Amino acid sequence: MKLLGKLYLIPTTMGESDPMDVLPQTVKRSIDFIDHYIVENEKTARKSIKAVSPEKKQSELILFTLNKRTEPSEHLDFIKPLLEGKNVGLMSEAGCPGVADPGAVIVKLAHEKGIQVVPLVGPSSILLAMMASGMNGQSFTFNGYLPIDKDEKKSALKHFEKLSQDKNQSQIFIETPYRNNKLVEDILQIVNPSTHLCIATDITLPTEFIKTMRVADWKKLKVDLHNRPTIFIIHKM
Repeated sequence: MKLLGKLYLIPTTMGESDPMDVLPQTVKRSIDFIDHYIVENEKTARKSIKAVSPEKKQSELILFTLNKRTEPSEHLDFIKPLLEGKNVGLMSEAGCPGVADPGAVIVKLAHEKGIQVVPLVGPSSILLAMMASGMNGQSFTFNGYLPIDKDEKKSALKHFEKLSQDKNQSQIFIETPYRNNKLVEDILQIVNPSTHLCIATDITLPTEFIKTMRVADWKKLKVDLHNRPTIFIIHKM
């Protein structure tokens, strides 16, 4: 029986920071012996690999690009090294692969092919924001991106707010970074003033900002979140 490789889920930093400040040594040890990678962006992936393992030869790396433009027919090509007994690393653009990340399709395929999946410890902006929010860590839901359409976005926010109250369940969502400030405006206009809102931005970076207040209090504070990776959490208690 042919020996299969292992798929390592390799976390990355969530911005410009020393990787060894937020990544454990297991990540470096894994990068040291893995030459095949499935990544969102080759340039940033090479930069991340170099930052973690400066001595690793870039010329020996074999990278497959997985993003929204990747055809599903290419996925099997990406896991061929695994089927040939080689270990492969899966990397997200920021944080943990497979969570709010296109890499989930590769993880699913690996399971279907009987390939062992090895998740490595690293920063997850969703969990770190939840930890720091002071909201209900026993019951919460990650909802991904809100709709762009104004009416659909309003309905979604109202729906999440009602869920948070009915189920005592914190509701987490994100936005494309250049739309963050507009989303804050929408939340402050649509959500009940007594509802709690946590804004967590630039998590693990020197510019990190995490604050939970009622919407009524947020209306008194001006924050600039433009192009800053941000997690939003609401909970009507």
